[in-house]
Amino acid sequence: MIRFAALGSGSRGNAMVVQTARTTVLIDCGFGQRELARRLGRLDLATDVVDAILVTHEHSDHIGGAAACARRHDIPLYMTHGTCSAGLRQGDSADNLDIRLIDGHAPFEIGDFEVRPFPVPHDAREPVQFTLSDGCRRFGMLTDIGVATPHVIDMLSVCDALVLECNHDAQMLASGNYPFALKQRIAGRLGHLENSAAAEILARLDRKRLQHVLAAHLSEHNNTPALAGAALAAILDCDPAWIGIASQDQGSEWRTIS
Repeated sequence: MIRFAALGSGSRGNAMVVQTARTTVLIDCGFGQRELARRLGRLDLATDVVDAILVTHEHSDHIGGAAACARRHDIPLYMTHGTCSAGLRQGDSADNLDIRLIDGHAPFEIGDFEVRPFPVPHDAREPVQFTLSDGCRRFGMLTDIGVATPHVIDMLSVCDALVLECNHDAQMLASGNYPFALKQRIAGRLGHLENSAAAEILARLDRKRLQHVLAAHLSEHNNTPALAGAALAAILDCDPAWIGIASQDQGSEWRTIS
């Protein structure tokens, strides 16, 4: 069994927990220690059960709480050399940290999981996303990406569960009050996925084993859960209510891959 849940997803902090009976992994840790403990507690977890933290990239909403959590609880941090270099340059010290540098193309093991990182186009130093498998089931995550590459599609095909960025609605972003330069960054090739782009990625995947889809990293100003859910549901020909939404404040409930 694999189960997963978002602790929070959005520009104010991100963390995803993926768990088997014996292994618990955090993907990103953008929350301070007290807030992280509170959000884990909502899922009946404590920080000291976490076996590893995987970091996708160095933006503060993904890495902001990772070093403090890892140092306090003696948890290894897995990240690319570029993410480590950029993250530490922004002020985190490597003192008393177990940092394990990874190759963005090379799989590795953490407990029950085979972890497969893959590079993504985003405005960060060496960003990656991940799939995690226990040998029978496969969890895939894709957020903080501007456009899909053929390699991204290959990596996420035949997943049993998928967390997929639906950052913004194009019309809402264009008509909103963000500065023009920020709008360009968000909508650019190194930015974030628009709802229809996320739906196009979903359409290109081999979905024969797909049990769960969780829309993530929704903008609080340039998207709505209804728009994101409808875009993905149209590809799956399902009720939009079947599409899960990871919110900034509440995250998501546990979902189990059977």
